[in-house]
Amino acid sequence: MNDSRDRDLIQKNARTGLTVLAVVAFMMGAAFASAPLYALFCRLTGFAGTPKISESLPDQVLERTVTIGLNADTALNFPWTFKPDQREVSARVGAQALVSFTAHNNASISVTGTALYNVTPLKAGKYLHKIQCFCFDKQTLAPGETISMPVLFYIDPTMNNDPNMEDVSAITLSYTFFPADSNALEEALEAFYNEDTK
Repeated sequence: MNDSRDRDLIQKNARTGLTVLAVVAFMMGAAFASAPLYALFCRLTGFAGTPKISESLPDQVLERTVTIGLNADTALNFPWTFKPDQREVSARVGAQALVSFTAHNNASISVTGTALYNVTPLKAGKYLHKIQCFCFDKQTLAPGETISMPVLFYIDPTMNNDPNMEDVSAITLSYTFFPADSNALEEALEAFYNEDTK
């Protein structure tokens, strides 16, 4: 009788242990995937001032122009110099526009970074569509290396139909480089998410 109870208890403990292990593994996987999934969600929807990604240009180019201001930053102690090649450009709504940034690695070793980006005002994020961009991709610079990083984009003509966008004549596109796969990058993504869901 005791042997039967002992076996049942061992089997019950084994099932409980496996269940706990599965839950822990799932939670670790969800935590690991949360930042990339959030980044993908923002890029596809324009949520929280994040520019959307497009593969083609719209059929319509409007007379309306918007001034696009460019901003570039790096995380604290990140050993790159990162700056826009121009402070602002004027873009016609619906027309392709090209801007570029320059990054230089000041360190004596190769350094890999990942850029986060944002648009202000936040309500303009869903109308700024990127065709080509370096953001969210790892960029590795050799010691002393300097590279140019282009961004190809357009402003969606449907912005003209949005009464909330009538007052928008200027948009700022900002990029910040963080060490790739770092706590600083994860914290920045979390802070960005928390700030924009308040």
